[in-house]
Amino acid sequence: MDVVRYEVRAGAYYDSVVLMQLQRSLAGLPGVVDAGVVMATAANCDLLAASNLLPANVAAKADDLLIVVRAEDETAAGEALSQVDSLLQRRRSAAATTFRPRSLEAALKMAPDAGWVLISVPGRYAAGVAHEALDQGRHVFLYSDNVALEEELSLKHEAHRKGLLVMGPDCGTAIVNGVGLGFANRVRRGNIGLVGASGTGLQAITSHIHSLGGGISQAIGTGGRDLKAEIGAISARQALDLLSRDPETKVIVLVSKPPSPEVATRLLAAAQAADKQVVVNFLGYPITARRVDNLHFATSLSEAAELAVGIGDWRSEIDEIADLPTPVAGDGAQRYLRGLFSGGTLAYEALLGLQVMLSPIYSNVPVREEQRLPDPLVSRGHTILDLGEDEFTQGRLHPMLDNDLRLRRLRQEAADAEVGLILLDVVLGEGAHADPASELAPAIAEAKKERPDLEVVVVVVGTDEDPQDLNGQIERLIAAGATVFPGVGEAVDYASRCLGQPGADTFPRVSLNAFHEPLAAVNVGLEAFYDSLKAQGAEVVQVEWRPPAGGNEKLMAILAKMKARDA
Repeated sequence: MDVVRYEVRAGAYYDSVVLMQLQRSLAGLPGVVDAGVVMATAANCDLLAASNLLPANVAAKADDLLIVVRAEDETAAGEALSQVDSLLQRRRSAAATTFRPRSLEAALKMAPDAGWVLISVPGRYAAGVAHEALDQGRHVFLYSDNVALEEELSLKHEAHRKGLLVMGPDCGTAIVNGVGLGFANRVRRGNIGLVGASGTGLQAITSHIHSLGGGISQAIGTGGRDLKAEIGAISARQALDLLSRDPETKVIVLVSKPPSPEVATRLLAAAQAADKQVVVNFLGYPITARRVDNLHFATSLSEAAELAVGIGDWRSEIDEIADLPTPVAGDGAQRYLRGLFSGGTLAYEALLGLQVMLSPIYSNVPVREEQRLPDPLVSRGHTILDLGEDEFTQGRLHPMLDNDLRLRRLRQEAADAEVGLILLDVVLGEGAHADPASELAPAIAEAKKERPDLEVVVVVVGTDEDPQDLNGQIERLIAAGATVFPGVGEAVDYASRCLGQPGADTFPRVSLNAFHEPLAAVNVGLEAFYDSLKAQGAEVVQVEWRPPAGGNEKLMAILAKMKARDA
């Protein structure tokens, strides 16, 4: 009988990439059946419990490192835990090739020309680092999620006053002067600029533009909450103003999930005031006209790319690899769809298309409140999951980097005889998983072996210049038994057939200089982003960040008061 043993390291902080690598190393040791390595937040403990990896009566706080192994016997479990320090040391030794400052202030002294600070530390600390960056007069790319809404508003008001830009929180994608930040695809330079409150939405459109022969001047992410009424699209309006002044940008694309009505009105007024053609794609937003003055309304991510490039017939290399197949007729029994997405906007677009044809349908990112999934860990009916949402990512790496949660959920859904189709996305590009097919394809093949009647559909977002090898990824997924499409729209059509159911504001202007000078940045958080910037030729300094005061709330408050008094 398997045994579960664990270790708690109080106040120990490690990059999410380190946690992922340690978990994989432990899981690969002799006699180890499974492993979990997480910061012990409530959400992560729930996920461990769902995988039968949560020890009984474990005493750990959110800032503690929890290491769990399930092994064949006590000896294997003890041996695995005894190797934790050596595995961590091996990782530190491999990374310690250059001096790394321990504070943002020290990093900026090393790189005085750095105009950008990338932040991907845990959400409870992220706002403090971002305020420090703004105090130093730097633009902020804030990847961190779980940042309070009031903190986001405070950050964006401060940036607004200083003529700086805050992309985020929860901003996954941007392209600045040809360099991808976060999760970005390798695309050619061109005259199309983008503003997006959705990271995978930006990736899908920029990839499509590249496939059509067009190119990107700048792609500015805002974070998914920027278009909420409480924030008022501060970053989006700054970005629109910047692109309207950018001589290299001839066409602007504006993409987001549905904004609040009052924010949509203000944002469209700002877009209309721009002296350029603007393509608008508010997913699910009611469109009353296809064109108003300089505004062109698109109903899908693909159409937004087509309109921006100026042609209406999009073809890509993916079409040559994966023809649109005809589904095999089912036996007439009710079968359900389960969508497991790493990209929030892709999940939302799938839900928008499928809700017309499939019922009942649920999601953790519902279009309507009655579609809300009561428990994200348990699917019901047709279910669309965004695995990049906060409940799945607290103290854990985003699913675009770590397939672990998605692989577990795929096996869980495939084992349900009522599930007829599993829908996945694979998003390639800078910062993303180096070889997603290497993990997804075997899992798909195993699911198809156990359930030959199970349909697995994959949407692949990427370009032929991405480091993961677009064609190779697609070929391996097809060989495993998946049906592959280049866009969500085609996948939605196929899935439904398979299942047998039919006025501008005035802002202090953000200088164009930061978008036309060679990119120099300081990275605070995920080393994957540092590695990506280095690979693209950008100047970047990595901060060896640790939580202030070891995460102790009282000590943090005292330090903050002392710093404010000295300022």
